[in-house]
Amino acid sequence: MKTPERPLHAYMTKVCERAEVRRGAPLPLGTHEAEGGINFALFSRHASRVRLELFEQAGDAAPARSIDLDPASNRTGDVWHVWVQGIQTGQLYAYRVDGPYQPRDGHRFNFSKLLLDPFATAISPLPAWDFGAVRGYDPAAPEPDLVCSKVDDAGAMPKCVCTHEHFNWHDDRPLRHPWSKTVIYETHVRGFTVHPNAGVAHPGTYRGLIEKIPYLNELGVTAVELMPVHEFNAYQAPGINPQTGEPRTNFWGYDPVAFFAPKASYSSAGGLGQQKLEFKEMVRALHHAEIEVILDVVFNHTAEGNELGPTLCFRGMDNAIFYTLADDKRHYKDYTGTGNTINANHPVVRDHVLAALRYWVVEMHVDGFRFDLASVLGRDSSGKLLTNAPLLEQIAEDPILRDVKIIAEAWDAAGAYEVGSFSEQRWAEWNGRYRDDVRRFWRGDAGMLGVFASRICGSADIYTASGKGPEASINFITCHDGFTLNDLVSYGTKHNEANGESNHDGTDANYSDNHGVEGVTADAGIEALRKRQIKNFLLTLLISRGVPMLLGGDELRRTQGGNNNAWCQDNETSWLDWRSLAQHQDIFRFTRGMIAFRRAHPVLSAEHFYTDAEVQWFGPQGGLPDWANPEAKQFGCLIQEDSQRALFMMFNAGAEAVDFVLPQLAAKKGWRLAVDTARESPQDLFEVSGTTLLENTRTYRLETRSSTILLAH
Repeated sequence: MKTPERPLHAYMTKVCERAEVRRGAPLPLGTHEAEGGINFALFSRHASRVRLELFEQAGDAAPARSIDLDPASNRTGDVWHVWVQGIQTGQLYAYRVDGPYQPRDGHRFNFSKLLLDPFATAISPLPAWDFGAVRGYDPAAPEPDLVCSKVDDAGAMPKCVCTHEHFNWHDDRPLRHPWSKTVIYETHVRGFTVHPNAGVAHPGTYRGLIEKIPYLNELGVTAVELMPVHEFNAYQAPGINPQTGEPRTNFWGYDPVAFFAPKASYSSAGGLGQQKLEFKEMVRALHHAEIEVILDVVFNHTAEGNELGPTLCFRGMDNAIFYTLADDKRHYKDYTGTGNTINANHPVVRDHVLAALRYWVVEMHVDGFRFDLASVLGRDSSGKLLTNAPLLEQIAEDPILRDVKIIAEAWDAAGAYEVGSFSEQRWAEWNGRYRDDVRRFWRGDAGMLGVFASRICGSADIYTASGKGPEASINFITCHDGFTLNDLVSYGTKHNEANGESNHDGTDANYSDNHGVEGVTADAGIEALRKRQIKNFLLTLLISRGVPMLLGGDELRRTQGGNNNAWCQDNETSWLDWRSLAQHQDIFRFTRGMIAFRRAHPVLSAEHFYTDAEVQWFGPQGGLPDWANPEAKQFGCLIQEDSQRALFMMFNAGAEAVDFVLPQLAAKKGWRLAVDTARESPQDLFEVSGTTLLENTRTYRLETRSSTILLAH
């Protein structure tokens, strides 16, 4: 006898859960909209109990509702989960997780501490987040046997925000600019527009950056590389500025609290989910202007610090899995200089990092990532550098990330320096050797002729062994970490007194030159030489094979007063002062013109190393350069663009002018002057179509500390 069919609605009513709180599902981790509610899922292998708390206000100490998860029904493997009916976008939540507090075994569970969801996509802001109030230990207990603090910290903790809006991306799509057409502009979301002279309606925010898109387009850059926008605590920096008495702040943001959440204080619209929408608006606007968005990401450590640090997230959920612990598991291995190191090659942690990267690509539409202290991600749990680190390989080969730009800072604070050997995968690298060698050449150091020539040709000596081309080299003269370009030619030593560390912080290997006077000067001769050197650096960067990266503000001669480690200076030391645009219009014009010159001559950015047929080398007298002479400081190179066109570039890092013998040209061809850094604006750089024909085609006077480009037509 055939069994009669059951009507679907009646069938569902009989067999499906109807409660407003249900067991939920273990995937996806984090929060997920489902059937008129939100599914919450959290990883913790060693927890004994988990509580979800829902809040009405960000500063509330007591939850409006608490939901205890039953380990029998609300746990699948290592994932705790629950579905709650009626939860809306904007709901505030956090967790409490209990388990063993046994530091000797690596466990630091503490049910008194409110914890952020590692997958939270927005974190509510607090005016001044005091990490001291969220310590997981009793500060009165003796070290190293610190005992668990029972002080409830919910009122001092920010809360996670449920964000499940459906953003209208219109026709936005990945730009996928090839490396050969990429010019990166590194900047800080707040520092770029927060100065009162920025002339924007929304200073220091994602929207403020949108307002400056016409400026970026005029300059000609194709990508912005944003210093960390993952949520961080700006108030965690201890100490004061001894010059002002003001507290130090964590301005740079290289201490992440949440890998999925954009910084709330960078939103002009609010920090209860609005930050995610405004970030998306910024990305959409930049893409519309043909500008890619690259994020500087920090997956090597977190803001929880060492054993004396706060309990915010990972430490209270599964400390023994998320961090690389010392042999005495009460302590942390520190390859980052910040107190802790993420256990990047544990499968669970690898999955977490990959999930974060996919989220920023799929949900937030970013185009690439620069990985801070990326060598840390290639260390195993014992600290050994792996030949083929699983996480690095997964990032490079992940199908979602396959077209995304990935850039490594190929060193760490524990001594690893892997420039040129970071990975055989498709990773590009910040080329720190390019920075140092170019600085030393233009400073006039001995023995730099050959290595400088290698740098402008794409650093084949560094990258050939790994099978990579010049596109693997992210070339830069300056970046956020160190002197600005103006300060590189204005200071002989660092001046970090305002950081409150007695000028001991920051590198001493600046390879800088003040050219006679330390800092600001009224001496016209010194000022002219500094300006010439700035143009030499800009020209070198933009004619070099590889991928050029400009530090935001260098095109305006931004100064930090000689501070080469301004991580804690949220003030005019770090902010871009837009009055400099009018004051240094000549440098802006030169930068813009050199970017346009690079674009007009694709041979300079080709994604292969020069062949012997493409480039010839010359000394001032017309023969080969004197490569073996450590005192030689001048050379030229002839680059063949095609059968009809060629570039002749001359460089003089010496203290005397020199007459360069020019290569002979075919009949009816002449040399045209395109760039001469020794000349005053606007005669220092001619528009692509406005070059000047030289009367003397036999020799060219190359002034001291200058560079020149001639075109053969």
